[in-house]
Amino acid sequence: QVQVVESGGGLVQAGGSLRLSCSASRSIFGIATMGWYRQAPGNERELVATITYRGTPNYANSVKGRFTISRDYARSTVYLQMNSLKPEDTAVYYCRATVAPSSTYWGQGTQVTVSS
Repeated sequence: QVQVVESGGGLVQAGGSLRLSCSASRSIFGIATMGWYRQAPGNERELVATITYRGTPNYANSVKGRFTISRDYARSTVYLQMNSLKPEDTAVYYCRATVAPSSTYWGQGTQVTVSS
């Protein structure tokens, strides 16, 4: 059974930093595109960043220059380093593993709260 597990959320003041981690089953990690998504209350879930199995990143415009996605193949873990956090970054952050052509696995989510 494939598992995707996030950790690292919490409460931080505006301008601060947090690092999220997402561990995925070793059986899929090496071939999966990994992504971070977020959902704020009353909003739809939106893309934050993705990274292909080859390590190519992609970012939403709202986080470019502030967030960095990376992956550690030895640990089957993807990270989201979040700097210069803003109150509007407050959301539940979800990790997703996508294996072509159409298999998708979601984590349970981790809360990030940025106070002003």
